[in-house]
Amino acid sequence: MLEFLRAVARLFHRYIGWQRVGFVLSLVIIGTAVSVLYRMLHKIDINEVWRAVHATSLGDIGIAALFVAGGYFTLTFYDLFALRTIGKTHIPYRIAALAGFTSYSIGHNIGATVFTGGAVRYRIYSMYGLDAIDVAKICFVAGLTFWLGNVTVLGIGITIHPEAAGAIDQLGPGVNRAIGIGLLAILAGYLAWVFTAPREIGRGGWTVNLPNGPTTLLQIVIGIFDLMFCALAMYMLVPAEPHIDFITLAVIFVTATLLGFASHAPGGLGVFDAAMLVALWQYDKEQLLAGLLLFRLLYYLVPFALAVTIVGVREVWLSLKGTRSKIELHPVATVTKPIVTELEGDGPKSNA
Repeated sequence: MLEFLRAVARLFHRYIGWQRVGFVLSLVIIGTAVSVLYRMLHKIDINEVWRAVHATSLGDIGIAALFVAGGYFTLTFYDLFALRTIGKTHIPYRIAALAGFTSYSIGHNIGATVFTGGAVRYRIYSMYGLDAIDVAKICFVAGLTFWLGNVTVLGIGITIHPEAAGAIDQLGPGVNRAIGIGLLAILAGYLAWVFTAPREIGRGGWTVNLPNGPTTLLQIVIGIFDLMFCALAMYMLVPAEPHIDFITLAVIFVTATLLGFASHAPGGLGVFDAAMLVALWQYDKEQLLAGLLLFRLLYYLVPFALAVTIVGVREVWLSLKGTRSKIELHPVATVTKPIVTELEGDGPKSNA
């Protein structure tokens, strides 16, 4: 049976491949999101949306902004944790924070976070002796932190409130609760696996020592705080009426975020929004859309502008620093050159 499964896997990889499946899945998700958005928003009153934006309390927006800042602060620990996991202890927190914030801010908005965020990380970490393989390991461990946090939040949330996930996947409470319990069982199995012995994955020159049991618990906590800060920011921006509890919103938010992630659309644009509009059907569409627009402004556009500015200023500073170093070396060259020329000139004259 095992050999049969391996043969099927080889045939699948050879003739289909996960890349093609992922591409088709992205198209299906994006196509569905576009259809949903058109159906729900083609009659929307834009003036009502702007009125709802202006009517949003500045206090709520300010608190949401603080939660967003907390989320990005937590993201900096993704990189610090990954660096310590792969043994790069010489890189200080400030560099990990710079790489974490800029890579995620830029990657979230451009899309293909693994590649765009990886490129930003490589530009920063390469100056501290890390190569492409090291950066790939950092991306892997950071991604593992993200997924462990998601599995934990969704597992607990769906088990407690299966109806919240049902608003998106259209499955019954019993099925969703079974999914939640299954996610928690997978998480428990992984924890048991890393608790019992040191674990390593990869082959050849690319291997990663996975965090041990206690360290994995810390990894999960980092992922949970990241998601909770983001969900709290969204919670502050949705309409006050009708009231829904935070756990329900958190489950909907995380599920919508994962759908946006699976679509590979920049910032989950369209996909995340469609999922939120479908799941939070009880809200006035114009008011909910106003909240979604404010969330995109706070979580995507403002950090993106800040990250691009930081990266740009840093590149200019490094360029000027390099130019200054060349200028400081240049007078030495201009002084030594005539001396060498004079000495070379004296040789033939004396020989003559």
